Amino acid sequence: MKKYFATYFRNFDYPLFITYILLCLFGLVMIYSSSMMVAITEQKPPDAYYAKQLTNLKVAALAFIVGAFFPYKHYSNKTILFMLMCVMAVLLAWVNINGMSAGGSKSWISLFGIMNFQPSEYAKLFVILYFAGSLYKKGLRESSIQNVQPNDIIYPISIWLLILFSVGMETDLGAVLIIGVIAMSILAFSGIKGRTLGKFVAVLGIFGTIIIAAVFLIKGDILTESRMGRFLVLKNPFEYADGSGYQIVNGYLAIGAGGLEGRGLGQSIQKLGYLPHPETDFIMAIIAEELGVLGVAIVIGGLAFIVLRGLYIAMTTKDPLARMIAGGIAVWIGFQAFLNLAGLAGIFPLTGVTLPFISYGGTSILLLSLAMGILINISMYYKFDKRKQS
Repeated sequence: MKKYFATYFRNFDYPLFITYILLCLFGLVMIYSSSMMVAITEQKPPDAYYAKQLTNLKVAALAFIVGAFFPYKHYSNKTILFMLMCVMAVLLAWVNINGMSAGGSKSWISLFGIMNFQPSEYAKLFVILYFAGSLYKKGLRESSIQNVQPNDIIYPISIWLLILFSVGMETDLGAVLIIGVIAMSILAFSGIKGRTLGKFVAVLGIFGTIIIAAVFLIKGDILTESRMGRFLVLKNPFEYADGSGYQIVNGYLAIGAGGLEGRGLGQSIQKLGYLPHPETDFIMAIIAEELGVLGVAIVIGGLAFIVLRGLYIAMTTKDPLARMIAGGIAVWIGFQAFLNLAGLAGIFPLTGVTLPFISYGGTSILLLSLAMGILINISMYYKFDKRKQS
């Protein structure tokens, strides 16, 4: 055990770890700044959201440690995969039977009154680990992942479709998009080539479309006036400034007011009741207003480093399991950040997804921290293997 820890810390990915820590701390500061007025209007202490996120980060730190020290190779273990699937099944049943609504989506559950939990966040990491583990196991049986066909992993595909259906029934369309893209990315990083990859993409695309169509038929109220408005505002949000374009327009005003240097930390005007709950999906607008281009560059630069580091590991490692998990985590973080920022910029409909590591949210930071721990564990093994070969 002592030898393991010595090897571990010798190959620890400190740049990746430091970037993750700095983003979390930066997000904590901005949550405090952006949520003060919201807390006061809700008759809470000014630091209520800050204090809650600080607690969330402490719990997330434990999740990170678990992910960082638990060898990633065990995610292909049949027992581990079964346990992950059981947790997923319980969470999906729980949220559909006794879920709580927030932000227009019934996507939350109360964990015994201790905390609110969003199963769709767990689903993102679950799809990465379960898809990667299942493909890897099947590849070992077939002597190569390249020999795996869609019918060989029909069970994991069926579980993915069930997750899409369940999350779709929660009307959490942002999570549906992310879970769909994650599955496609796992296939892309699996090493499957040519026609076989095309078959997989076709199978997931066709059946995924059928599942989403079924959700729309069953839940006839998905395309509400509010959600349709998110598409209408893309052409000209100022035309709908008093309705569907309200958030985007005020986000623009925050960004414009910040300019190059920003108003100064804590000096935002838009957080004073103009942007509803800016500490969540519109926190970047407050960052831009208070800290200007520098603040925005810190966030985008940090996220880009994590994503590119994950992609680099995925594209250079020889281990298919490491490649799929690292690539899946990088795509998850990158695509979620894109959805958040594209919604703020008005080039994509608002989905309500959080900005990774920055926005307020307990479930989000908990699962992202666990994912970062796993990525750092993969990086450690990757660096160890490179040193052995040199």
